[in-house]
Amino acid sequence: MEKFSELSGMKQLGLLVAGAALLTGVAYFFQFKSQADANTQAQQALDAKLQENRELESYKPRLAEMDRQVASLKQQLEIEQKIVPDAKEVPGFMTMLDDEAAKAGIEIRRYTAQPTSSKEFYTEVPFDVELDGPYYSVLNFFDRVSKLERIVNVSNLLVASTKHPQDAKTKHVYQYAPNESIVATCTATTFFSHDMQAPTGKPVAGR
Repeated sequence: MEKFSELSGMKQLGLLVAGAALLTGVAYFFQFKSQADANTQAQQALDAKLQENRELESYKPRLAEMDRQVASLKQQLEIEQKIVPDAKEVPGFMTMLDDEAAKAGIEIRRYTAQPTSSKEFYTEVPFDVELDGPYYSVLNFFDRVSKLERIVNVSNLLVASTKHPQDAKTKHVYQYAPNESIVATCTATTFFSHDMQAPTGKPVAGR
């Protein structure tokens, strides 16, 4: 076989051109394959995104209805939180009863927290309450409490005249106004969602 140096100039040039062409072809092949693979992956990603968009497009006509459902659920949640709050607000509970007492024209003399009772979804928080006022004002107070958004159950109701308050098992005797005719004691129970800490049951200072 002739050595490259022994070949004529034309043959040497031909071999150089052929070698260059071979190297170019190999380089082009690998470059092309790499680019083709990248293009394939990009196309697959695009196809997946287009498919996802097509699936989401089917929900577009229902978007307004879904928005209305979400708004309705939020409203229901707000109502439920008023009925059974998700955070224990004992001062707020007492303020609420005080407001109703003032509107009815009676006096709430004492709140005493009692042991709580934990149920599956809520916690019962009872208070012993002592109040006095005119007969019909007391009736008006209990009627107002029964119509509150927040659930308040009244039990163990005892009623007596202001002349014999001990008949209602009151803890103290007060200076009753001339128009006040009865005193009453009862247990007012409110409710909180189950994830709250129970109160200690210590008496709340009376007025």
